[in-house]
Amino acid sequence: MKGTAFITGATSGFGDAIARRLSKEGYKIIALGRRRDRLEKLVKEIKNTHIIECDIRDKDALFEAVKNLPESFKDIEILVNNAGLALGIDGILQTSVDDLETMIDTNIKGLLYSTKAVLPIMAARKSGYVFNLGSTAGAWPYPGSHVYGASKAFVKQFSRNIRNDLKGTGIRVTEIAPGICKTEFSEVRFKGDIERANEVYAGVEPITAQDIATIVVNCINMPKHVNINIVELMATAQTWAGLHVEKN
Repeated sequence: MKGTAFITGATSGFGDAIARRLSKEGYKIIALGRRRDRLEKLVKEIKNTHIIECDIRDKDALFEAVKNLPESFKDIEILVNNAGLALGIDGILQTSVDDLETMIDTNIKGLLYSTKAVLPIMAARKSGYVFNLGSTAGAWPYPGSHVYGASKAFVKQFSRNIRNDLKGTGIRVTEIAPGICKTEFSEVRFKGDIERANEVYAGVEPITAQDIATIVVNCINMPKHVNINIVELMATAQTWAGLHVEKN
């Protein structure tokens, strides 16, 4: 039996797929998410799983949960910081402060909480692997991305910077930055408007959650002296947009 993989946002999309794939690879799973019914479904379907029902924004609950992990799940080898979201596609002028704060609290502060809670365990073991889920939006701007894109730019730079802080610990850090992916991402972004969410993927073969899970496993299986700093990927059908020019 391998060690434990701690996965945030494990109740859907990338998190769910990564949890299932790493379980097949022989890892025990700590699955953190907000939706109890989905966590319980995960426990029934994959073995050696410990669930944490917690909003990633709840700092006290998260640290307490990590502090009180069952002994058999304290050998954390892998942390997948997956929990994150975008809300809306309106411009900064039209987006509510509440939505802006939710993206910041989830995508930035939540990632910090889980990282700070788990890293000491890895550092004590002199081994570990941290995966931070970023986005092409962290490098390439588009209308309506404002705080979402900025939060993913934070993920990019944070991933690079903590590698410096972790030298000598044997801990590897990889940012995975996908483009268009078919998960519940757009459904959340459009606040449950499934028709509008489906329009995003119409006529496109997007990246899947299983593709991301494969990338995670491939990175893990590289020799331990190799650190993949970043994997940026797009669907073959997706490329960069041209720069906008406003004409009179």
